[in-house]
Order: sequence, then C-alpha cells, then structure tokens
Amino acid sequence: MLFYEPIFLFVFLPATFFITLRLRHSAEARTGILLIASILFYFWGEPAFVPVVLASSGLDYLLAGPVARRTRWALVVGVGANLAVLVAYKYLGFLAENFYGLLGWAGTPTPPPLQIALPIGVSFIVFEKITYLVDVWRGLSPPSRGFGHYLTYIFFFPKLLAGPIIKYHEIEAQLRRPPRLDEPMVVDGFARFVLGVVKKVLVADTIAPAADAAFSTAPEQLGFATAWAGILLFTLQIYLDFSAYSDMAIGLARMFGFRLNENFNRPYISCSITEFWRRWHISLTSWIREYLYIPLGGNRVQPWRRMANLWICFLASGLWHGAAWTYVLWGAYNGLFLVLDRLFLLRWLDRMPRLLANVITLLVVMLGWTIFRSTSLEQLSAFLHAASHPSLSGIGLRWDNSLIAATAVGVVVSLAPKTPWSDALWAWFGNHQLNRLCGEAVLAVLFAIALNKAITDPFRPFLYFRF
Repeated sequence: MLFYEPIFLFVFLPATFFITLRLRHSAEARTGILLIASILFYFWGEPAFVPVVLASSGLDYLLAGPVARRTRWALVVGVGANLAVLVAYKYLGFLAENFYGLLGWAGTPTPPPLQIALPIGVSFIVFEKITYLVDVWRGLSPPSRGFGHYLTYIFFFPKLLAGPIIKYHEIEAQLRRPPRLDEPMVVDGFARFVLGVVKKVLVADTIAPAADAAFSTAPEQLGFATAWAGILLFTLQIYLDFSAYSDMAIGLARMFGFRLNENFNRPYISCSITEFWRRWHISLTSWIREYLYIPLGGNRVQPWRRMANLWICFLASGLWHGAAWTYVLWGAYNGLFLVLDRLFLLRWLDRMPRLLANVITLLVVMLGWTIFRSTSLEQLSAFLHAASHPSLSGIGLRWDNSLIAATAVGVVVSLAPKTPWSDALWAWFGNHQLNRLCGEAVLAVLFAIALNKAITDPFRPFLYFRF
C-alpha cells in the first residue's frame, strides 16, 4: 500500500486517523488502534512475512528480560536470530549464486538458482529489532511494558517500509505515554505529508523514466552526454524519492502525535564525504555509528584501527543496501573516501573555497551513485568508460518539457544553500497569514495534480522499498 494510493488516502488513513481522534483521551486505546492498523497496513503488501515478524518479535520480547539482567547468551541469541532472518531473505540467494559460480568454474554441475522473494522493508525491521535488544542491554531503555507496545514500535506504519530507522530509546517514552493530539501538530504533519507526495510524484517520478532509460542503454550505444545525464538524473531521483518518503513518514507520524527524527539535511550541499554522511540517511549513519562503529572500538583505538573500523562499517552499509557486488563496491568506495578525509582530504577541502569543495564532493557522490545504480560490474565499467571519454557519442535522451521542468526543480530543491538570508526569507514568509494561505493553496493544487498523476501513471514504488 503506497502512501499516495487512493485506498490509503481515502480509506486507510482517514479511518485510522478519525478512530484515534475519537479515542484521543485513552492512550492505551490509541496505541491499540495504531497497532491493528499498522499490522493491516503491512499485511496488505507482505502477508507471508507478517507471521515471521510476529514470531521473531515474540522471541525478542521473551529475551528482553534476561538481556536487561545482562545475560549475554540472551543478547547473542536475539541478535543472531534477527540476523538469521535478514540473511535468509536477503543474502541467501546471493551467497548461493556465488557458490554455484565457483562450482561451475570448477566444472561441477550446479543446481537451479534460489528464488527467494525479498520482503519490503526487511532491513529496516531487522535493524530496529536489534536496536531494541541492544538498548535494553545497555540500560538505555527498560524492556517494553507489554508485547503490544513492542509490536507498535516494530509495525508503526509511517516508518515501517523505508524508515527513518527509529532506535527504541528514541521513541520508548512516546510509546509508554503517547503524546496528546493537537491541531497545530496534525496540520503541520499533514502539510509535511503532502509536500512529500508532491516531491515524489511530480518530481522524482518524472525524472525516474529518463534515469532508467540512460542506465538501460546498451554499452555500445552509450555516449558521454547520455552517461552524465543518467548520472545526474539518478543523483536527483534517489534523493528526491527517498527524502519524499521520509517527509511522508515524519508527517504521518506527527498527525498521530509522534515525533520522528529527521533523516536528511540538504546532503548535496556538503563539502566533504564526512559531511555528506552526516546529512544523508541520518538514521542509518547514526545506527552504524552507535551499534557497529562504537562496539568495534570507536575512537578509543589506535588510528589504524579507527580507519579499518570506518571502512568495515561502510562496507557493511553497502551490504545492508543489497546483495550484489555493486553494493559491496559502493560501500568500500564510500569507506575509502571517509578514511581519506581523516588522513588528509578534509584539510585540503577546508582550505578551498566552499563552492569548489562542494563541487568536488558532489562529483565524488555522483560517481558513487553510478556504482550504486549499476546492475552489474560490466554496466558500471561501461558507464565509467563513457563518462570519461568526451568524444563518445551515442543515443541521446529525450528531454521533453516535463523532464526539463522536473530536473530544474530537482536541482533547486537539492542544492539550495542554507544561508542567513534564506532563513530570514522563510521566517518572513511563515509569519504572515496571507503568505501562509497562498503557500497552502499552491500546495493543495500541486497535491491534486500529484494524485491525478499517481492514479493515471504506471506504478512506481519507492526506491528504498527494495532494501
């Protein structure tokens, strides 16, 4: 069920919202309704995986008591069981494919490939379940007061499919005492949700077909211009698509009285890869830091160990994104530049004009997205070859007016700098009622256009659903 599908907008969301509104004076009843609605929401798209999540969540709940008493075996079993679910659904086919490749290379007959359907949002669900156990072990949070409260944390539908990744200690107090619903929070949340729908449907989904066309071009027909156009378009698409989901998730959560942390902070204006990863997918970066980098030793170890741990963490980030060698390479690529930042690159970039440092960083990020988007190492090689040979001509992309307009809007949205005058402009705009009314009217018109496009255009899921 997509957030901008008619059944969500006109049936699921209104029904869930108005029932919780009627029960706003009973925190327990509101939590119960949200849990039922969230399970139904996930069951709509992944019915076969719901029993697996329920069973593994039951194991988490049972182990939380021993974990709170610092029983190490309980933590090992809980984390191991969750990782086993992730490996079984996400990596088993990849491991088998590579093993079969070795068998074939050795001349041994190979069995047919494993076909395992990847449940939507499995990585987000598993990471949050591990977070619960580790937070209880560290004493950051007590065990959940009830199985229903824990399931609400796991299944809470706004963030369920593609994050932000919510750490248990960040939301435990809200689950224990759900905040009161108030009109400003509901209105602000709905406006944020509408903004996400507009960003996704009118901008990201308009750019997506052209980016797909560029990356599906045959290597012998791929020219310099098409390669760079594809890289630029995908760079815009992945940010606009993923940040749009985060906007919708944060907005929906606010409508029900919950506050989720921001997941993006203008990442494309960064002046180093270190800064980029502080601004991009903030919930994943902070998860890796708190639950992998620090346990590996963090900054308390020798410099060479810190560099190795940093590289290992981003290698793991690449694997988290997908079971393919391109994702592994993408993680290693980002880890390498983070290590180079620590060694000397940050000092070099700090001495440069900010605009030049931003351009260099953006080029590094865009080449990284080329690795990420490529479906094979052969396709990546063809793209890098074409992008580095200006004399190569090939089949060009068709730039119609809608693509040009969406690309221009995407560039402005992605690269608009945060300056004192821009903050002052937004403050002036928000402090005048007429300005706010005009802005809301424009947003309402764009929302109506986006809904019409979502209904009439081909289905295009969020990019991060595959992770």
